[in-house]
Amino acid sequence: MRARVGDASDNNQGRSRMAQTIGFIGLGNMGGPMAANLVKAGHTVRGFDLVPASLEAARAEGIAVAGSALEAAEGADVVITMLPAGRHVVEVWTQLAEALPAGTLLIDSSTVDVESARRAHALAEARGCLSVDAPVSGGTGGAKAGTLTFMAGGAAAAFSRAEPLLKAMGKNVFHCGDVGAGQAAKICNNMILGISMIGVSEAFALGEKLGLSHQALYDVASVSSGQCWSLTTYCPVPGPVPTSPANNGYKPGFAAALMLKDLRLAQAAALASGAATPLGAEAAQIYGLFESAGHGGEDFSAIIRMLRGQGGES
Repeated sequence: MRARVGDASDNNQGRSRMAQTIGFIGLGNMGGPMAANLVKAGHTVRGFDLVPASLEAARAEGIAVAGSALEAAEGADVVITMLPAGRHVVEVWTQLAEALPAGTLLIDSSTVDVESARRAHALAEARGCLSVDAPVSGGTGGAKAGTLTFMAGGAAAAFSRAEPLLKAMGKNVFHCGDVGAGQAAKICNNMILGISMIGVSEAFALGEKLGLSHQALYDVASVSSGQCWSLTTYCPVPGPVPTSPANNGYKPGFAAALMLKDLRLAQAAALASGAATPLGAEAAQIYGLFESAGHGGEDFSAIIRMLRGQGGES
């Protein structure tokens, strides 16, 4: 995997300064702020979403609201999708492939299964369009701040065109390989995240039983072999990391239901490829129980409540 942050060619730097017309389909908690950052970068953005409130929020950010996905994409140089699942991406890209002129760039920033991503790429290729799968990491905070990490898959020519736009919405942009590689990187990364959050939460729950303060455990682990992002950036207990959701009633952030979605995508990929992921499978089971108990809308770090035996309660 090769990072492409800060090393863009002169041609790409020129493209980043050129205003483009962008169709943006999916203006929810992630897509809305991402589209707004494209407007701030000087692009003309026409967006569509099925939820009226999302359309109103987009309009307030300077996004021209369209009445359908096809209307949003009409006349666009680039079309970006941010949708809930693979079937939605394939459905929308099927519509787009029947209407868009050859040479249009399509970018999908949804988190979906690798097979759906490859099907979407095939639809674009058959139409003569360039395409990139570019899922994101960084949550709603990163979407608003423009500090997302993009993991991109696709041909080099497609990535070269997409990179300036991704940089307008994010801080880190990586070209991970050919079609589907961005989705592969995303689900592998989030499997690590789900497993590590459970491990950190178990350690704090054990420390509480042993009479160890949250701060003491944090101080030791954050500079020792237990150090990881789930501890030092997203600590699941209030106090040590003031910006973590634990200090805000576990409001997401990154919802537990979305973590479960990504863990299940990882398990489906493991099954299809023959990879052994026992800890990933266990993490999916744990988050599945948490969601079934009615806590899918809480931040995924709230899993510590269930691990304490509280059933997700405060």
